[in-house]
Amino acid sequence: MVGKQKSVYTCQNCGWETPRWVGQCTSCNTWNSLVEQVAQSRKGDGSPSRAVTVTSFTDLSSWDSGDRVSTSIQELDRVLGGDAISGLVPGEVILLGGEPGVGKSTLLTQVALGMLTNSVQKKQKSLPIYYVAGEESPQQVALRIRRLLASQESAGSTKKGALDAPDLTKLSFITSTDVDEIVSTLSNKPAQLIIIDSIQTLTTGDLSGSAGSVGQVRECADRLTQLAKQIHVPMFLVGHVTKEGKLAGPMILEHLVDTVLELKGEKTSELRLLRSQKNRFGATDEVGVFRMTELGYQEVINPSEYFLETREKLEPGSAVSCVIEGTRPLLIEVQALTIPSYLPQPRRVGRGISANRLQILTAVLEKHAKIPLSKHDVFVSLAGGYESREPPLDLAICMAIASSYKNQPTPAGCVYVGEVGLLGEVRMVPLLQKREKEAKRLGYPNLVSRKTATSIDKLVRFSK
Repeated sequence: MVGKQKSVYTCQNCGWETPRWVGQCTSCNTWNSLVEQVAQSRKGDGSPSRAVTVTSFTDLSSWDSGDRVSTSIQELDRVLGGDAISGLVPGEVILLGGEPGVGKSTLLTQVALGMLTNSVQKKQKSLPIYYVAGEESPQQVALRIRRLLASQESAGSTKKGALDAPDLTKLSFITSTDVDEIVSTLSNKPAQLIIIDSIQTLTTGDLSGSAGSVGQVRECADRLTQLAKQIHVPMFLVGHVTKEGKLAGPMILEHLVDTVLELKGEKTSELRLLRSQKNRFGATDEVGVFRMTELGYQEVINPSEYFLETREKLEPGSAVSCVIEGTRPLLIEVQALTIPSYLPQPRRVGRGISANRLQILTAVLEKHAKIPLSKHDVFVSLAGGYESREPPLDLAICMAIASSYKNQPTPAGCVYVGEVGLLGEVRMVPLLQKREKEAKRLGYPNLVSRKTATSIDKLVRFSK
């Protein structure tokens, strides 16, 4: 029987080590910076270390993007690899984070079912998919699978027949939360995908901390990452988030993995946005757009139409802009409401945009467009629950506020794209041609930018 490895407490700020936990590092005086981790044993006999294997580039030349494996979900493939190359890279470790109830487990369950279905449809021999259920029992996961399959069949999204049904005999569950048992079980088993739900529920007996502690999360993630690289199987790690919306656990967790995905969405809205915060095998500015329905996740192939489908044309307080997400342009409706304020300091409330940016734009409108907003509350929202910090939204925000204040709609068929400076000038933004093409495709022939007017004052007069 292998004995328990020794552990030490290491300061995450300066690297100082101590065999026992203390509240303050005696080296750098930082509080609560000590994290438990496995002590690295060293040889003391003076014998030389074992030589490592050297791999030549020519030995790897046969690998290309064609070795990627599709997740069966086009929007997820887009986020992982973009348009040209998409899907999972063998041995890739992906950290998927999101608030409770946003649908992380549902998304990964659909990935597993979709990959098994693809193998059946292509008449390929399918390798098993292993689902490590640390938060749920296998019976609970099975209930979710049956619900998804039943909903899809009743809606007619899948056809009856063996070729359209996933081979569920290839889906296996592991209920252990001991990372060493999981690694030992999977190290010699062929697989096409491993799902860990979630990393915060796993522990190793080499550390005394409880599940979810910084040391446990770090050590478990490290061992699972080594496993994925060793057996060349892609792996999803589900991660929790803190009340501030950040991924729970040490920062090194994001450094260990290859890709960090964040799933966002309001519980009162069906819209879900999947963004990439880190991606070693693709772009980090791609976004996947989904709808959460009773059928599970439904892809929004044309997000612009989705965001504009409920827009009431020629209504005061509404303006349309175009943002670039990754490689594709999206038309977004900006809504604004201005009302007289009875507070000593009028409110500036923004949903989906930066509150500080809204403060600046209202000041610019009052100074340069002569719109007296100092005694008005201003509320601005991006329709559909969308969030963006793109400067090209500035012009549409200003036009929506001016439209609401004047109680006059913006001109029909216009899309507003431009950054607004502190001097009231409208600045050029990149990729105007791509934005204009998307606007015309959806029936907006006029792209209003610096080419149309150089100052916000001229555009506000233009809207009369």
